[in-house]
Amino acid sequence: MTEHILTRRAPLGASTWNAETWTFDVVLSTGAPVERFDARGSYDELLAVSGASLPPVLPLLDSHARDSVDAKLGQVDNLQVIGGKLTGRATLSRHNPKSQRIAAELSDGQTFGVSIGYIVSKWAERKNQDSGRREKVAVAFDLIEASLVIIPADRHAGIRSMTTETQPDPAPESNNPAVAERTAVNQPTVTDRAAVNMEIRSIARVASLDQTWIDQQIDAGATVESARTAAFEVMRNRTAPASEIQTASVGTDYSDPEFRARAIGEALFTRVAPSHQPSEAARQFIGLTIPEIARDCLRVRGIQTTGLQHGRLIERALQTTSDFPLILADTTGRTLRQAYESAPAGVRRLARQTTAKDFRTKHRLQFSTAPTLEKVNEHGEFKSGAMAEAKESYAVETFGRIVGFSRQAMVNDDLGAFADITRRMGQAAAAFENSFLANLVIANPTMSDTKALFHADHGNLAASGAAIDVTTLSAARLAMRTQKGLLGELIAVTPKYLLVGADRETEAEKVVTTITPNVSEDVNPFSSKLEIVVDPRITGAWYVVADPAEIDGLEYAYLEGAAGPQITSEVGFDVDGVRFRVRLDFGGGFVDWRGWHKNPGA
Repeated sequence: MTEHILTRRAPLGASTWNAETWTFDVVLSTGAPVERFDARGSYDELLAVSGASLPPVLPLLDSHARDSVDAKLGQVDNLQVIGGKLTGRATLSRHNPKSQRIAAELSDGQTFGVSIGYIVSKWAERKNQDSGRREKVAVAFDLIEASLVIIPADRHAGIRSMTTETQPDPAPESNNPAVAERTAVNQPTVTDRAAVNMEIRSIARVASLDQTWIDQQIDAGATVESARTAAFEVMRNRTAPASEIQTASVGTDYSDPEFRARAIGEALFTRVAPSHQPSEAARQFIGLTIPEIARDCLRVRGIQTTGLQHGRLIERALQTTSDFPLILADTTGRTLRQAYESAPAGVRRLARQTTAKDFRTKHRLQFSTAPTLEKVNEHGEFKSGAMAEAKESYAVETFGRIVGFSRQAMVNDDLGAFADITRRMGQAAAAFENSFLANLVIANPTMSDTKALFHADHGNLAASGAAIDVTTLSAARLAMRTQKGLLGELIAVTPKYLLVGADRETEAEKVVTTITPNVSEDVNPFSSKLEIVVDPRITGAWYVVADPAEIDGLEYAYLEGAAGPQITSEVGFDVDGVRFRVRLDFGGGFVDWRGWHKNPGA
């Protein structure tokens, strides 16, 4: 049975268009109810956004059109759940004429609706205690795509339009009757009393009106139009939630939630790393404690904070705003990235970095050098030549851990302890990568020719182990200089690095140290010729390695658009605080043996 792809709309993130990078932020879902129908009648569908399976990248389509490459407008990455909202960052393609038009309209201040397509893998059914309506909650679902649509949803009331797509070539949402039925534009005339009552309940949910109001309208025999007018009147007379009346503009507008999160997150990071030079935007928030930041987030949202103690401030900021979790996530990401980038490179320094588009096995082809030129005979006949090739492979996999920042630690403003944990996670991510690559070297994996990486037939293994000295280094260099390609041609690999364990570090330093000899016999030919790389995981053996920019050898890859550890945050329900998931999509392998030479050591 083919699973149906469901769609629903969400508001475009206001004031986040960046004309230089062609990016903007989107709220893909808030989990708001959407009316759907099945054999049992009408029900409300809700998305448990925490149950979303978040891919690294989603395609950004034009109105859910999936039958043409031209319909792909770009992609959405940085998917995360913050404050009960599923958010992401959209990047438009610069090569698609449709994307170019959209970019021009966004630069002019226009906006678009955002819709998502998803497949539900697990449902939970329940009954709403207030309205008595049947509800189905999508507790686990896979995101398939995101789309820009012409008719935007009402971001103030949180209206979601929907279609249930059963054909591979769906019509645009703006032409779908189900969409028109759920929008305030071009509302159909409803005459059946049961249908009118159903529509009144829908209006009440959109306007956040209770069951008493619904009963009053039904008992009075209200029409759809009169109920809508009454709902608008109630909404006009009551105090509008601050989240509904907030406006923001691109640039240095501190009312923009994304801009404020980056500025305050940077200011909070300055407390962790005092040497960091904050930007102008962050300077006004320097010195704020975590409870003070929570109070500020509530104040900006128009939520009264008078008399609230630190514990209640933290709790309300986590539950009612998305700014506060965003700020903590920004600080976490900065701290982790700084620790990750400053960690010792180790074996990773000897490898080449690439990217992988997905998690499927990544194949790397090796090519021989071009055929040797031959003299053309007197008849002008050119001889054909061929290039040999071989193939190695490896795959990117996902690794990660979850760390938490408890409400108690936030109340105590214990940023130091949290920063220490985050810093250690960054260092651990770098250490994991180094350990992964070092273990590949130690394991001496089997290559595509069924022989071990370091093998006599590969010409990269010393006949017997020996200490590091001029003689053994000369032998290693000679072996690398005389390496042969796939067709037996000389390729002359140049040694650049000397990889040793901590047990041979001093021995290696003595051999490559610059000295001023009194006689020619004392000249050290390797003086300053090799750079020493030390990895404590390497013991006994030592290696001479070529520059990875010169020749293939050890290689590692990150998933495209996710280089290094990635941070995802979520306000915990079962955990009193915020949880941060550190995810690393990483893999590596040897794609050629000619750039490495091993001596087992003595």
